[in-house]
Amino acid sequence: MPRREFLAAAVAAALPAAPPEQRIQTVTGAVPAADLGRTLMHEHILVDFVGAAGWKPGRYDPEEAFALARPHLEELRAAGCRTLVEATPEHIGRDAALLRRLAETTDLRILTATGIYGAANQKFIPEFARAETAEQLAARWRREAEKGIGSTGIRPGLVKTGVNRAPLAEVERKLVRAAALAHQATGLVVASHTASGQAALEQLEIFAAAGAPARAFIWVHAQNEKDAAFHLQVARAGAWVEFDGIRESSLDWHLQCVQAMKQAGMLGRTLVSQDAGWYHVGEPNGGSYRGYTLLFHEFVPGLKAAGFSVSEIDQLLAGNPARALGGG
Repeated sequence: MPRREFLAAAVAAALPAAPPEQRIQTVTGAVPAADLGRTLMHEHILVDFVGAAGWKPGRYDPEEAFALARPHLEELRAAGCRTLVEATPEHIGRDAALLRRLAETTDLRILTATGIYGAANQKFIPEFARAETAEQLAARWRREAEKGIGSTGIRPGLVKTGVNRAPLAEVERKLVRAAALAHQATGLVVASHTASGQAALEQLEIFAAAGAPARAFIWVHAQNEKDAAFHLQVARAGAWVEFDGIRESSLDWHLQCVQAMKQAGMLGRTLVSQDAGWYHVGEPNGGSYRGYTLLFHEFVPGLKAAGFSVSEIDQLLAGNPARALGGG
């Protein structure tokens, strides 16, 4: 990224965080950012991997999905989580009505996403998105943000997209530009599934060219980049670096990633989550559902053992998510 653009991003990152009255859109309505509490920034409740070409309504039983997901969400609520970001966009199984029903039943705040996912070799990009301009796609996502998803009236709380490895294909660059424009129009933060540090930097260049601040960008799956220099470079530019996918087998690596960010003074640009769940459309009985409590039961104790204070853990799980979702 040109030095001039990085400096601009750094200036943007230095701006004050979202004001206390900043409101975040959940599937049951807008709430003050300060009320989100401990938040999982990247999880899934229902996913359909058939691809955009094969996607159609009626591919699963919503009652079965509800029954499978509910106890996992209740368990998460009991573990101390108050908000879950369901990071599934359109054409991968987004079901806003199901999420609202689960939120109302479990007393858990849930966010849903607008946007289009370009990773996985572009399998989830519908034909209209290949034909339309970035401006037209951004207008679609703005309409969802303002009017609601379909006839549900449910408004998204973030934009979700995704890219493959750098250099990005033109259609992926278009999706990222559209997401940046949508942020400019709506204030929604953009979470992007990103395969590498180079791909994260390329997206920040696209954001800068579109006039969108780096602080509106979340690098999803940053743990997959093993060169920590990229984590720090992106964080210092003002973007959010998200280490998700926390599993039993990855606890040590995720802890190392967060420790490195803390030691570099970048804990304030760090997010954590699990990328857990979910009801698998097309699999018998919804497939194998991975619960959401590992972060609270094992990762948080690991942070404490590594010397993280209660306030630093609260920053990771509550303060940073509230700022990130508020565009701060």
